[in-house]
Amino acid sequence: MPDAPEPDREQTANSSHGSRSSRRLTPLRRLLYRIATPVGAGLVRLWWRTCRVVRVVGEEPALAAIAEGPVVPVFWHQHMLFCVHYVLGLRDRGLRPSFLISPSVDGEIPAAIARRAGAHVVRGSSSSSSGARVVRDNFMGLRQGISPVITPDGPYGPRYEFKPGAILAAQLSGRPLLPLAFHASRAWRFRNWDHFILPWPFARIVVAVGAPRTVPKTLDAAAVARWQVEMAAELKRLYGVARAALPGG
Repeated sequence: MPDAPEPDREQTANSSHGSRSSRRLTPLRRLLYRIATPVGAGLVRLWWRTCRVVRVVGEEPALAAIAEGPVVPVFWHQHMLFCVHYVLGLRDRGLRPSFLISPSVDGEIPAAIARRAGAHVVRGSSSSSSGARVVRDNFMGLRQGISPVITPDGPYGPRYEFKPGAILAAQLSGRPLLPLAFHASRAWRFRNWDHFILPWPFARIVVAVGAPRTVPKTLDAAAVARWQVEMAAELKRLYGVARAALPGG
């Protein structure tokens, strides 16, 4: 991940809502995680550096929106690797990204890596009883100038189902959704629930950025459902834009 100074105390304060996991953060596990964190961060940085982002399509409206305040970046869970890379690169343009990470012991290493990259961390799960508190935390973060990065089909799917959390955060805050997708010239697609995309080393990458979309303040359930369908279609469209824009793709 990009080298960054350690975030200040306000940025790293998180909302640990607890976990039902039987695993505990023992002293030995804590020591192992301290060793594994820089190793994991180094591997991610290495992967980013072996690939080449050859083009970013459609980012001018996004940069204009970021100049006015926080946004809500959204992308499918399978597109996480290089959409996160792109979002972290926007820190130079004033974006202060926030990532939702599981409150369980398994989330300790990803949370530590995110903090090392200069990001804010919210510990919780949109699929658990803490989901309402995650929406609240994202809303409060937006009011403080922090942009919650959301994978609307995560953390466990179904794949390509745009859940309403990001729409609600954008509606409550008045800040726009920012849809993203990427395409790689060559990549592995894993056979897990999200078909996670891992570009081959030295692959060429195109990132497609959609127009910021402001959610109306008043929406009934049917309108929220329509927004879910429209945003899912937009993410699919952006993938097609990225694929078409890849030279020789």
